[in-house]
Amino acid sequence: MTGRSLVIVTAGLGQPSSSRLLADRLAAATERHLRDSDVDLHVVTVELREHAQDLANHLLAGFPSPRLQDAVDEVVGADGMIAVSPIFNASYSGLFKLFFDILERDALAGVPVLMGATGGTARHSLALEHAVRPLFAYLNAAVVPTGVYAAAEDWGQAGVPADATLVERIDRAARELATAMAGRQPQPRRDRFGQPVEFETMLRDIRRPGGGSHGQT
Repeated sequence: MTGRSLVIVTAGLGQPSSSRLLADRLAAATERHLRDSDVDLHVVTVELREHAQDLANHLLAGFPSPRLQDAVDEVVGADGMIAVSPIFNASYSGLFKLFFDILERDALAGVPVLMGATGGTARHSLALEHAVRPLFAYLNAAVVPTGVYAAAEDWGQAGVPADATLVERIDRAARELATAMAGRQPQPRRDRFGQPVEFETMLRDIRRPGGGSHGQT
């Protein structure tokens, strides 16, 4: 049995949140389809609400905390991703955007991505196509055709989808993601400490003309 890694990125603000609920349903369906293809799945969840302060500090200081860096490494080293954001004012949340702003330009190039969103009413469903999909297209991710939006009315008791069309969309999108992940070569885990810069090289760069202006913008 071959193996793949899946990272869930969810930007829900509550605990529990409907965004996490949708992401878990999508992940479970993806795992089921991969299992049918004899592929074992390792799943990691990144709750952005837990990194909100570190994301703000990164924006101001220009470098991530070790905890935030670990989350970034999980995302860029995964074989596939499920990304779910609540919709505010017809677009993804600021927390969701802030996380993907800190990734390198081609960090998600070719990575299969299933996009999802949640909101209070069905009126926000078009945000997937006019806001979320363009974001991942800019990052060169391989977004699967089906995005999944879930309004508050789509959920029944105990977090079970009450709307049959939502169940169908979850299954279709998960199948597309599973197919894309199964057909892609497993990605080697990145080790950001694998080739550290030698201290002498760092000193040489600092002493080089124009190299001593760090922090003097």
